Amino acid sequence: QVQLVESGGGLVQAGGSLRLSCAASEAFSSYAMGWFRQAPGKEREFVAAINWSGSSTSSADSVKDRFTISRDNIKNTVYLQMNSLKPEDSAVYYCAAATSSMPRREYGSRWKYDYWGQGTQVTVSS
Repeated sequence: QVQLVESGGGLVQAGGSLRLSCAASEAFSSYAMGWFRQAPGKEREFVAAINWSGSSTSSADSVKDRFTISRDNIKNTVYLQMNSLKPEDSAVYYCAAATSSMPRREYGSRWKYDYWGQGTQVTVSS
């Protein structure tokens, strides 16, 4: 069973940047990886995803041009670089691994992911 551990969250002012990391307990080079977030009282929503090789990515419209997902299959780590942060980006951020292949159009479906991390809090102050 894959264990995922997120890190890098914290408190930042609006307009600032954070880089989240998600370390996997085993080689995950064949898995698609995703980032999701959940704010209090809201549904968990898709943020960004990347395929096994890093050649294909997808991101939510709300974070396009601000957030970038990447991965390092040697380090078994996926990253989320978040720039120009806004107060509405405040949430618990979760990384997830999908063990079955899926087309890019399904990257945003949280039910396609089999393993989840415990989450890391991101708070953006205005």
